Amino acid sequence: MAKIIAIANQKGGVGKTTSAVNLAASMAATKRKVLLIDLDPQGNATMGSGVDKYDVEYSAYDLLVEDTPFEKVVQTETSGGYHVVAANGDVTAAEVKMMEMFGRELRLKTALSKVQQNYDFIFIDCPPSLNMLTVNAMAAADSVIVPMQCEYYALEGLTALMDTISQLAAIVNPNLKIEGILRTMYDPRNRLANDVSEQLKHHFGDKVYRTVIPRNVRLAEAPSFGSPVMYYDKSSSGAKAYLALAGEILRRSDKNNNAA
Repeated sequence: MAKIIAIANQKGGVGKTTSAVNLAASMAATKRKVLLIDLDPQGNATMGSGVDKYDVEYSAYDLLVEDTPFEKVVQTETSGGYHVVAANGDVTAAEVKMMEMFGRELRLKTALSKVQQNYDFIFIDCPPSLNMLTVNAMAAADSVIVPMQCEYYALEGLTALMDTISQLAAIVNPNLKIEGILRTMYDPRNRLANDVSEQLKHHFGDKVYRTVIPRNVRLAEAPSFGSPVMYYDKSSSGAKAYLALAGEILRRSDKNNNAA
């Protein structure tokens, strides 16, 4: 049964989609069966996976609103070795349509319940705002990974995001928890980044991943080639960091399963 992880931050530009794509590719490289669901109407995770968002017949809209069978919606030919449910501008309409639907918060959870056993991990790339798409992701997920830059405003935003996740857990998913906090675009030469990093570890302890994602040109370039960074430049620091993160998540999962 797949572990479902939402990748979320209400702040844009924090490496959320980069993390979703590269974590999915890194997990797939460890021979896990992986599904990436793109819920961001910008469709960046779709394009970064080598799928043309303008050319797909079905998107997350069809899964959430039209009850289109999953087999029709899922894209199995991607550049990262994982499956994708694509997003494009149509997904914006899904939010409006779902507002009129019964059980609107649970549309994604219901759709995934039929295919969860086919995967080891399902990652959900959330839009950078708290809307009905994000609520659906949180309702379906077991846990949330929060990518964030180590800067002052990000720290402020993190507190608000934690409150939001707690409120959503109380309303739509009592089992939802924080999987981990991921430091992205990290530059160790930056004193503020180091200060914020220390504050994060002080406040959140082992919820902060040991793996840090560096600022890396190859990571920034890879999406324009429709490829996760490990297939664009596997020797880059960005590729190595996401492989290390996948390993850290797997070790944590094994540890938790053994403890249970």
